[in-house]
Amino acid sequence: MSSQIIALLIFVGIFAVATLRKVHLGVIMFAAAAGVGIWLADLEMKQVIGGFPVSILVLLVGVTYFFAIAQENGTVDRIIESAIAKVGDNAFVLPIVFFALSVGISAMGSPLAGLVLTPIGMPLAKKYGIDRMLMGLAIGCGLSAGGFAPTSLFGIVTYGTAHSVGIPLNPLLLFGVALGANLVLMIAAYAMFGGFGLLKSRASGSFSPSAAPRFAGRGPLPAHPFEREGLTRRSAEAARSSLQTLEKADAAPAVRTRMNTTQLVTVLCMLGLLTSVIVLAMCGLDPDIGILCFAFASVMTLVDPKTGKTAVAKIDWSTVLMVGGIITFVGVLQKMGAVELLGEAASRIGAPIVAALVICLIGGLVSAFASTTGMLAALVPLAIPLVASGDIAGWALIAALGVCSSIVDVSPFSTVGATLVATVEEDERPRINKLLTRWGMSMVVIGPLGLVGALVLPTMF
Repeated sequence: MSSQIIALLIFVGIFAVATLRKVHLGVIMFAAAAGVGIWLADLEMKQVIGGFPVSILVLLVGVTYFFAIAQENGTVDRIIESAIAKVGDNAFVLPIVFFALSVGISAMGSPLAGLVLTPIGMPLAKKYGIDRMLMGLAIGCGLSAGGFAPTSLFGIVTYGTAHSVGIPLNPLLLFGVALGANLVLMIAAYAMFGGFGLLKSRASGSFSPSAAPRFAGRGPLPAHPFEREGLTRRSAEAARSSLQTLEKADAAPAVRTRMNTTQLVTVLCMLGLLTSVIVLAMCGLDPDIGILCFAFASVMTLVDPKTGKTAVAKIDWSTVLMVGGIITFVGVLQKMGAVELLGEAASRIGAPIVAALVICLIGGLVSAFASTTGMLAALVPLAIPLVASGDIAGWALIAALGVCSSIVDVSPFSTVGATLVATVEEDERPRINKLLTRWGMSMVVIGPLGLVGALVLPTMF
């Protein structure tokens, strides 16, 4: 057996062991990358370490630090409260608002941060006669779409990894693809779960934070064992914090106050970051979002040193380590020719479109049970052989692969799906669990067929 095949088997085996033993994937990947690189590939240690993605580290650290400050100083909570309070009693619009909020919050560095909305949205859905499945999918689709923003984890890993292996991918284009795909799924959810019927009947009474139903008697939100993003615990804590806010609101009417100076500066910095990225991209430049985040975070830190200091502890070092370990190992695989070996195997499949469909199916299936971020970091570089011949546009395949790996996350076997099930009444859980399983598993097939057909196939003509 050749050293390349052994290295690939070790790579796959590490994913299995890390999942079964529930250990940090990045730690084992780093150690294995060094061992495989030195003993199988005959590389020097500096060559192995040279594969560590420094640019992605800067992106992840800068983005998670910037938005950690916004969360610490209360700006994110104020934005959520303001948006929900303006919905009124329009039940038809409510899932759309939660979709938009999920997109916005998930775009702030952590895709799972949007889970803070689940203990708010699910009880509100019951109050206004909205199918909990529709509300759950609205939040889940929002998480998937927002996660591919240029400032969020899925987007950073996908386009950062693509750039590191020489595949040009515009981060705004990636976000547009993810947003479009999830909007289509939202429309399907409205059609399947009575969303359009809400236009005929509106709930009586207008909504205010103090009128929100209490979400009492629940235990901690689930920290699903299959997820490796390193974000679940913080998302659960954020959700519990929102629960406490709602329960306090039940006891006394909420008094709405204006944003303080720190929060206003934070909003201006968020708008400045968004504007900078869009303007630089339109000018044909390649904006370094990590550096921009550090620049605006510096302003926010100077305005409020206390929250700036606290936010340092919330930088997502766990994900940095995981992505760094995977990409370092993939770098070793590339140096020893294992990726080229996969390219030869892919060429034997015949039609490139079939190979593209297979890799997207693999990404969706594995991601439904394991780490979405890990799948993106691993499969994006391994997709190089499929685009090497020029028959398939690299950006199209990577965008399709990324979204296919994300839209399955509402499966109850992942953190998102498990949290959605946990935040409905006990008698509703069997139904929601069954429907989310069907939806998530159907996305394993529907996603690749739809995205490969819409993105990859047209680029072959």
